[in-house]
Amino acid sequence: MLRLVVNGMKGLAAGLVAYPIAERLEGRDIRSKRRLFAAEMALPFAQRRAHSWAEAVDMVRFAAANVPYYRDLFSNIRFDPENLLRDPKYWMDIPHLTKDIIRSEGERLLRSDHAGFKKFDAKTGGSTGPSAHIYYDQDGADWTSAVVRYARARIGNHHMRSELHFASKFPDAIPWKAKLREDFKCFAMNRYNIFFSTFEPDELETIWQKIRSIRPHLVHGHPSTIYQLALHVEARHGGGKAFSIFESSGELLEKKQRETIARALRCQVIDRYGLAEAGVVAYQTDPDRSALDVFDPLCWPEVTPVEGGAELEDVPGASRGELMITTLKNRLMPLIRYRTGDLAVLSETADGFFIHELMGRVHDVIQIAGRQLPTHYVQDVLDRVGGIKEFQIVMRDGKPVFRIVPEDGADVEGIRGRLSGWWGDATGIEFIAPSELKLQGWRGKFRHFVPEAAV
Repeated sequence: MLRLVVNGMKGLAAGLVAYPIAERLEGRDIRSKRRLFAAEMALPFAQRRAHSWAEAVDMVRFAAANVPYYRDLFSNIRFDPENLLRDPKYWMDIPHLTKDIIRSEGERLLRSDHAGFKKFDAKTGGSTGPSAHIYYDQDGADWTSAVVRYARARIGNHHMRSELHFASKFPDAIPWKAKLREDFKCFAMNRYNIFFSTFEPDELETIWQKIRSIRPHLVHGHPSTIYQLALHVEARHGGGKAFSIFESSGELLEKKQRETIARALRCQVIDRYGLAEAGVVAYQTDPDRSALDVFDPLCWPEVTPVEGGAELEDVPGASRGELMITTLKNRLMPLIRYRTGDLAVLSETADGFFIHELMGRVHDVIQIAGRQLPTHYVQDVLDRVGGIKEFQIVMRDGKPVFRIVPEDGADVEGIRGRLSGWWGDATGIEFIAPSELKLQGWRGKFRHFVPEAAV
């Protein structure tokens, strides 16, 4: 009880003082955008839908005039954005955008005057294909943060209720300036970080005891991580309660994971769907309803039929296929009819757009030096090394081999030295071209881990 009071007082001080200071120091505007977003989401759906559609059309017009890729594309296919004002059916004439196009077009997907904007780089996770870089302007980045605050408020997690975020433990020491900045950020957000690197029982027990001492209201992390924690707590302690809500993100939340986490950790499990390309697109705002509300003021959703869509749940009145989005808030790099790589069941009702089921977004667990490491942890660590465009881990004769695609001009020997310093002879390292990445399965999908049988 004492810890809950401390967390509440800390949150009160952070909300009244630290968060506004942090906003000003970082040059951000999140609170007012959160209020605007909440007001928009509170509108009757018909009114809100009209606003979102108008923003989608306006984004197409903006891209046609200001983004080289779209300017050339629309000119070549003789597409006139003004036609959308006369008939929404012209929307279907806009070609789909894919991650391959983003990678190949590069800066041509940025607005022409991008040099004058501060850029925020978000790298896609690689669970739906080789990674790509997405760039936000300040306004777009602030909108994504505001939407997260709004979503959590919908489930009762306001500033006086603390959050706990699972983060990867970097093998090297963190510079003190970066640590100081992160500490102040956590205070301003009434947030705690827990750093992890493996699923080993000793580390899971340490994590569990730390969570019990912190007593956060909400825990945010990959479902595969919390699922492993739930299995450990149930096996060693017969279950336990240390927080009220687990918010799942970054991967597909499987039914077995949801049930085990809720049972073993005695918490509500909230699912969310977000991606580096747009932010949090959909959220389970009602714990008693599994469908996710789509935040259409942030992006316009649609699905396109694809092979495999029939495997999804058949929901009356809903469409099944690959989810596509059009971003509405980031004018530095507009994404129009972007294919996310995730399969979804999407419906439009009198209350809004809803996602009923998702497929895709799978991470794996690998063994390095006898310890179990999730691939999303490896990915986080390699992203911080820098100079790595993409990677895969291939098993050869029982040994993991890192196959790394370096950035142009990257210090490959420096990368080799960092990885060898962490994992020694337990791994192999080789540098490859992007064309040498291996695709797997009947859909030819990219995954970070390639088991021995698939090599």
